[in-house]
Amino acid sequence: PLLKGPVSTPPKRLTRTSNRPMSEKLQKVLARTGLGSRRELETWIADGRVSVNGQVATLGDRAEPEDTIRVDGRIIRVKAEEDIVRRVIIYHKPVGEVCSRNDPQGRPTVFDNLPKLQGMRWVQVGRLDINTTGLMLFTTDGELAHRLMHPSNGFVREYAVRVHGTVSDDKRKAMLDGVLLEDGVSKFDRIEDAGGADEGANHWYKVTLTGGKYREVRRLFQSQDLEVARLIRIRFGDLTLPSSLRTGRWQELSEQEIKPLTERVDLKGKKYTGLYGRARLRHQRGDKPPRKPRRNPYRR
Repeated sequence: PLLKGPVSTPPKRLTRTSNRPMSEKLQKVLARTGLGSRRELETWIADGRVSVNGQVATLGDRAEPEDTIRVDGRIIRVKAEEDIVRRVIIYHKPVGEVCSRNDPQGRPTVFDNLPKLQGMRWVQVGRLDINTTGLMLFTTDGELAHRLMHPSNGFVREYAVRVHGTVSDDKRKAMLDGVLLEDGVSKFDRIEDAGGADEGANHWYKVTLTGGKYREVRRLFQSQDLEVARLIRIRFGDLTLPSSLRTGRWQELSEQEIKPLTERVDLKGKKYTGLYGRARLRHQRGDKPPRKPRRNPYRR
């Protein structure tokens, strides 16, 4: 029999919110592994070299840490951003080493003398040509490397340059105002006389620029018919090459030294999730301690 009266609708079931991390753009996830820059990886995706969970990826696809990602058929181990162990080292590159992980000609590479890693890989921040020495940065965080290299962040590079001859006022002005090279206009931000002239008419200068084009310092001097005899990178941003660091050796940065780099490129620190993570974040913010648990009224 039908019951009279208003029909009560059953309460809606509460669905539990997923604890899965938010997805990220596929090229960003891959860049974190150090395979290449985002722009380069976008080309790989467009060429059909990347698949996610067995399906060929397209530009705009997103991925999560638990997804199976393959590049050229090889599974790529990816990690969430909060799981990345962020290490940064300064390496004093000697002459004769190439900035490549593997060299077809069998020449020594900048990776040969770096500390060995387990489950991670070193990503180089920019390049130096085979005849240039000095400061190079390496990190285990591919996203940090990408941001440090990006021109928009404006990291100043400083070089010590030994030149055959001297820089006249006209040549100095040309290199400060801008010179049209094959790949666009380049210029130095500052040219400082560092002395050291000898019988062979070699002279030392210190130059700074914010660009990172291929052999840019050498080509700027060559545009003024000046030959670079020696080139040393001595500074990247606020990091200078330690005078005690010999060529072929590396030095690891402390957490306090890494922090200004990540803040400069607007890269957040580790994220903490879950109950322990929220409690840890409250502790870091200095919030009030949690209330004492309420007494069970049925307990005697």
